[in-house]
Amino acid sequence: MNADPSTRPLSEVARHVVIPEGIVDTVWYEVEERCREWGDQFDAWQDGLGQLTLGLRADGKYACTVGGVTFSIPRQVAKTFIVGRMVFALSTIFPETTALWTAHRSQTASMTFQKLAAYARKPAVQPYLAVNRSDGLRSTNGQQEIEFRNGSRILFGAREQGFGRGFDEVDIEVFDEAQILTEKALEDMVPAANQSRNPHGGLLIFMGTPPRPVDPGEAFKARRRKALAIAGDSGDVVSVGGNSLYIETSADPNVGKPGGPKLDDKEQIAKANPSYPHRTPQESIDRMRENLPSDDAWLREALGRWDDESEGSRLIPAGLWSKRGVETAPQGIASYGVAFSQDGSRVSLAGCRKHSSGFHVELIDSQTGPVELGIGTLADWLAECWRDTAVIVISGAAGANVLQQALRDRGVPQRVIHVASTQNYTTACAMTWEAVKGGTLSHLDSEGQTVLDESVAVCDMKKRNASGAWGWEATTPDGDETPIESVSLALFGSRTSKRVPGRKAELL
Repeated sequence: MNADPSTRPLSEVARHVVIPEGIVDTVWYEVEERCREWGDQFDAWQDGLGQLTLGLRADGKYACTVGGVTFSIPRQVAKTFIVGRMVFALSTIFPETTALWTAHRSQTASMTFQKLAAYARKPAVQPYLAVNRSDGLRSTNGQQEIEFRNGSRILFGAREQGFGRGFDEVDIEVFDEAQILTEKALEDMVPAANQSRNPHGGLLIFMGTPPRPVDPGEAFKARRRKALAIAGDSGDVVSVGGNSLYIETSADPNVGKPGGPKLDDKEQIAKANPSYPHRTPQESIDRMRENLPSDDAWLREALGRWDDESEGSRLIPAGLWSKRGVETAPQGIASYGVAFSQDGSRVSLAGCRKHSSGFHVELIDSQTGPVELGIGTLADWLAECWRDTAVIVISGAAGANVLQQALRDRGVPQRVIHVASTQNYTTACAMTWEAVKGGTLSHLDSEGQTVLDESVAVCDMKKRNASGAWGWEATTPDGDETPIESVSLALFGSRTSKRVPGRKAELL
């Protein structure tokens, strides 16, 4: 580790750095030169962050222009400093730039405007501002704006007040307090960046701290989830893949837990905050500790620790899953999916009905215990209904072949049985996610499906190979992925089987 904190590179201070593919150049050097002209200097980690944020592919487009940039960084680390300087410099380098700086709260947006307005008044910066009655700084009738001599402008506003709607040809959008970001706000604002006139494309920057359980933080969580799926289980700080940038600084996952570091451990604070203590003094940390209402708030906002590291995360949002629930199952051709856990201690059976407007899934049973104890009963049940079934799809090395043989012994033809390959399994998982998003999949909304609902609530995607294929993973110690896996396998069978039974099947 470097002795001088300001010389520590990004790879040394961050917990996760997921870099988009194909970066060959960066606009950061121009930005850094402009900021140096204004008297700014950056720590090494900030320099790395800037290079990646403004990285260019061979076609001259920002490597992040499609997927955007996400910073999960605690308070008092100078997020506003680095991003503010970046947006300010880009506005002077590229004429007619339009940048929107949004926060959830009006107070946050106003404070950011005031900070950047004070910066704009510096003698070295002021010549770049527009020459008008307000000297380039406008704050009237709730409108806050910095105007530049070259026609660029930065506008500030709060999403809770509806700011961001109605703009077009926006080049930069900054989503401050991104842990409180609704899908509606994204729908209102993101399309404007598609019309960016910047030669490198539009730029979306999401920055915030880990969301509280009560926050509408699904959009921010999803961005982190996608990045960590690319990172996989390698344990490396830096990973490359996809079309977005994700940077997270945070304390160790066991901080504040029995046997782990204490909440006020200075080493943990330094891990979460690369600006501490050389730029963020101890007194600032003490003030924040005094004013945050709880240890949970301290963990999230000062130490950057995500709740889902211990409490679980989900790929399918609760609201979306609920929206796909129906009270009555439609009729259709049945397929079944059976998923065994890796160790053989759990097995789930689900059914899927293919009907004229989509697919309907239900969990039929889920059991825990030695695999050999449940195979016979499971095989008996499936053998009773195979004639009315398109296909039975089985996955899980711990029991798939045993169940296949048990079905054959009971007279079930091989043509009705399909043992899923790894590729079949990952396709089934992705197929389920797309069907839920697209509205072509329904599930039974009843107490009898509680086990499936609980599985969906704690299952997230886990990368399985370098190509990006993924499977379901339970993210809590007592979570079970086999219910949602069995549903995915049943859906896969319905989508891919060409077999048509002699009559319509009854699912249950």
